[in-house]
Amino acid sequence: MKLNGQVGTYEPNNLIYDTSFPIQTGAAKLKAGQGLLLQGTIIGKDSEGEYLVASTTATTPIVADAILTDDVDTGSEPGKSVFAETYISGSFNSDALLTDGTDKVSVHYDVLRTKGIYLKASI
Repeated sequence: MKLNGQVGTYEPNNLIYDTSFPIQTGAAKLKAGQGLLLQGTIIGKDSEGEYLVASTTATTPIVADAILTDDVDTGSEPGKSVFAETYISGSFNSDALLTDGTDKVSVHYDVLRTKGIYLKASI
């Protein structure tokens, strides 16, 4: 085994705006059957404690709580939940965040701010 071998790669993105506020990560139990959720997707808990894409327009609204750190495939059918890493605090580029397609990112600003997640538009 080589001690100086490459163990991974890093591809920069524009999700993190700056480090003026500490970036902290957490874990989320994602509900199965949502398909591929992309890095930067805003998620929130349902009544069962599982995470779905945040939405203010859903029949039962899902309140924003965290941001996915990476792409996660939850599968196409209900079944076993998937665990994923999330950002639970920090300063993020609002232009790089994703929603369910019916919401604008801006409708989640205020609730995310109360959780230590600050959104800023890129310059």
